[in-house]
Amino acid sequence: MTPLERAGLAVFHRMDPERAHALSLTALQSGLVPLPGRLTSPRLATDLAGLSLPNPVGLAAGYDKNAVALGPLMCAGFGFLEVGAATPRPQPGNPRPRLFRLIEDRAAINRFGFNNDGMEAIGARLAARPAGVPVGLNLGANKDSADRAADFATVLAACGAHVDFATVNVSSPNTEKLRDLQGHAALTALLAGVMAARAELSRPIPVFLKIAPDLTDAEIDDIAQVALEAGVSGIVATNTTLARAGLKSPEAGQAGGLSGAPLFARSTRVLARLSAATCGRLPLIGVGGVGSAEEAYAKIRAGASAVQLYTALVYGGMSLVRDIVDGLDLLLARDGFAHVAEAVGTGRKDWE
Repeated sequence: MTPLERAGLAVFHRMDPERAHALSLTALQSGLVPLPGRLTSPRLATDLAGLSLPNPVGLAAGYDKNAVALGPLMCAGFGFLEVGAATPRPQPGNPRPRLFRLIEDRAAINRFGFNNDGMEAIGARLAARPAGVPVGLNLGANKDSADRAADFATVLAACGAHVDFATVNVSSPNTEKLRDLQGHAALTALLAGVMAARAELSRPIPVFLKIAPDLTDAEIDDIAQVALEAGVSGIVATNTTLARAGLKSPEAGQAGGLSGAPLFARSTRVLARLSAATCGRLPLIGVGGVGSAEEAYAKIRAGASAVQLYTALVYGGMSLVRDIVDGLDLLLARDGFAHVAEAVGTGRKDWE
């Protein structure tokens, strides 16, 4: 991290977290953040469900909710980007304050509630995006929708032509009863609608399913079965958690989803269980607590073909992306892997 970036983060940390979030996007759009451009190597370039990635380190959904900074983010070193979540109609989300830093824990709690500009505005920005790394859209449902399951297919139908992949997000804890859609019957019906909408696209794209970390082994196994039967392209493990064990920060009692360092072990255990349940038949994306090259490598060895991060950027800045990508390349070389795909799942038993 450069002294300028360290100073910038110190200023942001004195602000309200949501205001700092918005200003960080403005700084990116204004060209004030030094960016490394495309980062890749023969060892890191990989295929994810048919997507060609320069490296397997992606930006998780939630940072650029409304797809307003795609150009700069494509130059930040990520191998792929995910924006959103987008819902059919714009919605303001939950009342503020709704984002909290847990500095002592290198974590955050949010209860945004799918605040976004809606699929029409987001779709228009995605249609006008520059060429670069693959970009996906996180699909959400309106809080007051009469048929939340149908909302996911609606957003895919409206925006699918403008993205490289889509993620079905039934695992956010901040929309009441949304996680109920992870049950067998509800999830089967929801995915059938989404896959039908995908079939109508002129260019069928990979569809991923994002799951919660707060699941039993039996629930993970059941979701794996539903995902395989539905024909989804992969699973994202995991979203934020409702657990609070071991936190030190004053804001630890806030309602919402916890992300960042404390989520790492919990989400990686779910990832490893999912890897075992799917037996390599679906690519997995590991999310939750990735803040270093070592943690990205651990996710890959637990079964992930790619990883995503977001909260760690609050504490490490955008330069963290290059640190993780370069460090991952060195770790793979150290252990004798000629390609990142060779490392996938090699450490799964450490988490089972």
